[in-house]
Amino acid sequence: MDVETTGLSPAHGHRVIEIGAVAIENCKIVEEFHSLISPGRRISPAALEVHGISDEMLIGQPTPESVFPRFHRFISGSLLVAHNAEFDMGFIRQEFCRLGLSMCSPVVCTLNLSRRFCRGLSSYGLETVARHLLGRLPYDRQSHRALDDARTVAQVWLALEGR
Repeated sequence: MDVETTGLSPAHGHRVIEIGAVAIENCKIVEEFHSLISPGRRISPAALEVHGISDEMLIGQPTPESVFPRFHRFISGSLLVAHNAEFDMGFIRQEFCRLGLSMCSPVVCTLNLSRRFCRGLSSYGLETVARHLLGRLPYDRQSHRALDDARTVAQVWLALEGR
């Protein structure tokens, strides 16, 4: 899974504006979840530089109240995997808490695992780790967009799981 946000800190009121997740069975992606989200606040210029999602792109998109209950059902009973999971989960927990949804799924961080099993990389960003483990990026993808990053995290997870 992966999220894109209005800024860096849920404690400062920043919100999720895009969420992407994939379900894996038998080492294959079998289902995907994706949504842009209209958070009711503006995107910081620094966040816009990272993901390229503008305030205008969110006009008419579903609200958190619409998206997160569906996402909660999508992940129910699943192991969650994210690159820099602490960041993503901080935002997910905040959004779930706002809606009274419980968060009890176990979480694995591919950033932490790659630091442990892929020593000596120049960086541990998702793209660098994916190139190292897979020999290439697994998709023609948009960097820092939630669904493409979630798909890449899935491939990195499968590669790390095989180590």
